[in-house]
Amino acid sequence: MTRLGTILRLALCALAFAAMVGPHLLSLRFGRGRLAGHLPTWFHRVFLRLFGVRVTQSGTPPAPGEAALVLANHVSWLDILVLGSLRPLSFVAKSEIAGWPVIGTLARLQRTVFIDRTRRTATAAVNTTVANRLAGGDLIVLFAEGTTGDGTRLLPFRSSLVGAARAAIDGSTGGPERIRLQPLALTYPRRNGLPLVRSERPGIAWYGDMELAPHLAEFFDKGPIDVHVVWGAPIAFEAGTDRKRATALAEASVREALQRAVTGRPPMGVIWDGARTRPEAGPNEAVTGVPAL
Repeated sequence: MTRLGTILRLALCALAFAAMVGPHLLSLRFGRGRLAGHLPTWFHRVFLRLFGVRVTQSGTPPAPGEAALVLANHVSWLDILVLGSLRPLSFVAKSEIAGWPVIGTLARLQRTVFIDRTRRTATAAVNTTVANRLAGGDLIVLFAEGTTGDGTRLLPFRSSLVGAARAAIDGSTGGPERIRLQPLALTYPRRNGLPLVRSERPGIAWYGDMELAPHLAEFFDKGPIDVHVVWGAPIAFEAGTDRKRATALAEASVREALQRAVTGRPPMGVIWDGARTRPEAGPNEAVTGVPAL
């Protein structure tokens, strides 16, 4: 993409953003917020369309209006736009993002729940907020690794914020008896129609101490990207469900999806599900151990 083409597309994105903000704020202040829920989705789709990011899905996502806590891997800033383009949802993000130019404003418009990692009490406060949102029927995305990776390896999932699912069940009178814990894998299989090799992944994945400006320049320059979103088998989180075990099962589901995306084969070896080790699930075998929805 030429520099002029990039500038024109960014200008169109700015116009789309300006057109969205007013109705979004009015919907939150004077309406029921339904329009505000859908406007960020529209904006994300405009951005992805302008910059040649093609998104496909497989698996069984939550039904419209169904509350779910989504546990996903994290590869890039692009993950936000990809997931945000699918349906109305919100994210859990580190508090520093709230102060970032443009991105912080977008995050607030999408009702992101911010967590201050420097405060010991932050997890409990965020769990309460997320629990209230889940009890109200929201779809909340948690990047459970706690950081971004290169798209080929998966870091261990953190279970602390999964406690929000139990809080949603225990803390609301007449609330849900179970919460859908939803594994989700983000994979970036192709660029310019060709399979993405390991050496090309830094052009999409943003991790470690990579500087943002050169990374964005490469993103704008290199051409169309294909993204595939895999919704894993849902896990029913109930009052008696072990939080660490459920998190480990979600991690195993995401790991299997990533392994298949990279190699075309199911993962080898064993996983830890919080109580015992067992072989990885085969291609036609669901992740078990916690009741399915």
